[in-house]
Amino acid sequence: MDWEALRLSLRLAALTTLALLALGLPLAYWLAFTRRRWKFLVEAVVGLPLVLPPTVLGFYLLVAMGSRSPLGKTWTALTGHPLAFSFEGLLAASILYSLPFTVQPFAAAFAAVDRGLIEASWCLGVSRVRTFLRVVVPLSWAGLLTGMVLSFAHTLGEFGVVLMVGGDLPGRTRTVSIAVFDQVQALDYAAAGRTALLLLGVSFTVLALVYGLRRAQRKPWTLI
Repeated sequence: MDWEALRLSLRLAALTTLALLALGLPLAYWLAFTRRRWKFLVEAVVGLPLVLPPTVLGFYLLVAMGSRSPLGKTWTALTGHPLAFSFEGLLAASILYSLPFTVQPFAAAFAAVDRGLIEASWCLGVSRVRTFLRVVVPLSWAGLLTGMVLSFAHTLGEFGVVLMVGGDLPGRTRTVSIAVFDQVQALDYAAAGRTALLLLGVSFTVLALVYGLRRAQRKPWTLI
C-alpha cells in the first residue's frame, strides 16, 4: 500500500470538497431559483465534466495552466513554480472535474424546498441570507451531504484528469488511483489488489450512504 499516495489523495479530496462547498452553494442556489432564460447554458457548463472524456478536460486544463499561458505565467511569477504538475494545479483541476457532483445535488435539494416557506420568511422581514441559512439549508441537509460525499469520493478515485494535469510525482501529485496504475505496470498485482480493494470499499460505502440518505430524506414541508 502506497500510504503517501493515500494521504495525498485524502488531502486533495478534503480540500476539493471544502472548495466546492463554498463555490457550489451560491451557484446551486442561483440555478435552483433563477428564472433567467439562459440558465440552461450554465447548467450545461456545470454538467460538462460528466460527459467530457477526462483526457480532453485534462488536456485543456494543462494548456490553460502551462508555462506559456497567461495563467501559468502569472502563477509562476507569484509563487516561483509552475501551476501544472503541482498540487495546486491538481486541486484546481479536481474542483472543476467534480463540480457537477456537488452543484447538481445541491440545486435539486434547494429546488425541492417549498417556495411558500421561503416567501413566508421574506414576508416576516427575514433577510435572504438568513432565510437561506435558517430555512433552505436545514430543509436541504440530505442533498447537501450527498453532494459533499459524492465530491469527496469522486476526487479520491480520479485518474485521467489528475494524470494529465499533475503527472506522477511521488509526494506531490501521485494519487492513490495513479499508484494502482503504477503497481500494475510494475506487475505488482498483490499491491495493486490491496489498493484497488480499498477504493472499492470506499466507493461502495459512499454509494450505500448516498442511497440511504435518499431513502431517509423526508418530504419537504408544505404550508397548510
